[in-house]
Amino acid sequence: MNAERLATVLVGPHISEKSTILSETKNQFVFKVRTDANKSEIRKAVEMMFEVKVESVQVLNVQGKKKRFKAMLGKRADWKKAYVRLAEGDTIDFIGAE
Repeated sequence: MNAERLATVLVGPHISEKSTILSETKNQFVFKVRTDANKSEIRKAVEMMFEVKVESVQVLNVQGKKKRFKAMLGKRADWKKAYVRLAEGDTIDFIGAE
């Protein structure tokens, strides 16, 4: 896999109450990723971008919600998220990056 492809695999971090609890207790971080990304690409992208050791990756497809726009029905886009568990001692700091 080339570095250009790996640089586009991670869309961004998914910050929620659940992801914050996971990062504090289990050293697990949640990312929004491309819908065509697989586990090995996500592992290599996180290791390349944050210089950490990844233990495991779990992937989840999230279905877009159905919404009503006045008289028309619509649907938000489907997306994929990845739960990434880091090795002991490694961490990612999204807020205090200096």
